[in-house]
Amino acid sequence: MKIAIIHYWWLSNRGGEAVCAALADLYPEADIFLHVCNEDVVRKALPSNFKGEIKTTFISRLPGAKKHYQKYLPFMPLALEQLDLTDYDLIISSESGPAKGVITRPDAMHVCYCHSPMRYVWDMYHEYRSTAGRVVRALFPFIAHYLRIWDRLSADRVDHFISNSSFIASRIKKFYRREADVIYPPVNTGEFSHEQERGDFYLYLGQLVPYKKADMAVDAFNQLGLPLVVVGEGELYDALKARAGVNVTLMGRQPFPVIKDLLERCRGLIFPGVEDFGIVPVEAMAAGAPVIAYAKGGALETVIHGRTGIHFHEQTVDSLIAAVQQLESGEFVFSPAQLHEHAAGFDKAVFKQNIKAFVDKALSEA
Repeated sequence: MKIAIIHYWWLSNRGGEAVCAALADLYPEADIFLHVCNEDVVRKALPSNFKGEIKTTFISRLPGAKKHYQKYLPFMPLALEQLDLTDYDLIISSESGPAKGVITRPDAMHVCYCHSPMRYVWDMYHEYRSTAGRVVRALFPFIAHYLRIWDRLSADRVDHFISNSSFIASRIKKFYRREADVIYPPVNTGEFSHEQERGDFYLYLGQLVPYKKADMAVDAFNQLGLPLVVVGEGELYDALKARAGVNVTLMGRQPFPVIKDLLERCRGLIFPGVEDFGIVPVEAMAAGAPVIAYAKGGALETVIHGRTGIHFHEQTVDSLIAAVQQLESGEFVFSPAQLHEHAAGFDKAVFKQNIKAFVDKALSEA
């Protein structure tokens, strides 16, 4: 059986790319198709047993594609439809940007692992447009209209949808009118130890962009006066640096060994945004740290209130402060060993086992 893995772009290693790497580990002879990629980054992330080819669409040959790939978004549906997948029996698309719209043989099986329907044309359209530059803001309504039509129609080319959370399954049903099975994405939980002595600082880890609400975390800890370490880069870095109190340390982007050490020593992880799934909270729990999370999105499926973390129900500074004070007062006490055990349920090995069982069943019933 010849297998193709379709992903949108691979220029850094984040959650979507971790899924592709795990799929490549499960199906090492599969070929990987991307619009654009940094092959060195891809090769480093792929397992040593990978034997397939890495192929790109014509997007990769356009000027400045590696830097300005998002500006070529209107051409990506066309690029996907030009891929010749005639020889492939099983196609697994990894969808968040344009990936699922490939044309397959009538007898081929197409399984889509959906991280989210394209946010910038559906639920986060107005937010993306409002923060775009003047030219993009003027053109994007027309581009997004065309992309929505294509995105909805291309969902009918998929035989089976898998979502990375129940939260995303509900989006798939809303925008595509399709049912989706839930298989949580892979997390390398075994890389973390829960046995280090906990420090007195809290940790925010993630991109410094508006929807992740790092500014809310900084404002809350400015009032609390407790130590907060902020790890990440993005458009809000300079503004956050200017407003951070003496108790708030911004470290920018950090390598994995530093992140691992911080997760293993922090008093708790602050997670104020809404994520489709959220790998960072699972990593924090694997490292023995409780998670203080806004009660919406994937965090509701990974963080158990009172057992592995604390939920706060309003996305406000005051609500976050109240949740932190619940931990500080001793109202909730968490066991690092129990946190680590809970996180193990989201391990990469579990993901691979569930994907294989799903695909084998789908093929047997075809």
